[in-house]
Amino acid sequence: MDYSVEMVWKMFNQPLERFIRRRVPDEDIAADLLQDVYVKIHTNMDTLRDTDRLQSWIYQIARNTVYDYYRTRKSHLELPDEMAMPEIDNADNDTSARLAEGLRSMIEELPDEYQVALRLTELEGISQQELAARTGLSLSGAKSRVQRGRKMLREMLLACCHFEFDRHGKVIDYYPECQCCSEVRCAN
Repeated sequence: MDYSVEMVWKMFNQPLERFIRRRVPDEDIAADLLQDVYVKIHTNMDTLRDTDRLQSWIYQIARNTVYDYYRTRKSHLELPDEMAMPEIDNADNDTSARLAEGLRSMIEELPDEYQVALRLTELEGISQQELAARTGLSLSGAKSRVQRGRKMLREMLLACCHFEFDRHGKVIDYYPECQCCSEVRCAN
């Protein structure tokens, strides 16, 4: 037997409306969802292969429509004002600026090939692929050179300074551990 949307409406409208109303407390939203269900029924009626399963097919559409409503509603909830983003601390920016200046002078102390690799990728922001093209290295060679340079720089930093980190791993302060550091390199 072929069913039309009108026949489905006559047979299922009231029970379907109750079904949705039990799951959605707002009457207007429930009415909108019921209309969405009928649109989906109308659009997909030709996909129903077994007319004996009409009722379960319709209720599955209704169930999925309600789930979709709650899923999309969940992602649009607004954050309360007390959860607003905290203001950025200028001390963090100052620490980062001092550390960046020290890094520049430390990079200059590296062997030339590592100095060039780090200056181009870390300070000028070019990609490792572009570094490879500029220096005539293979991509893996350029990546290796950057990684070795970073390792050498890390060892220099850890030998020179003591770092304090926040719980997210961000540097919040540092100070020289030895006299080998110049004021420019590790100024506090």
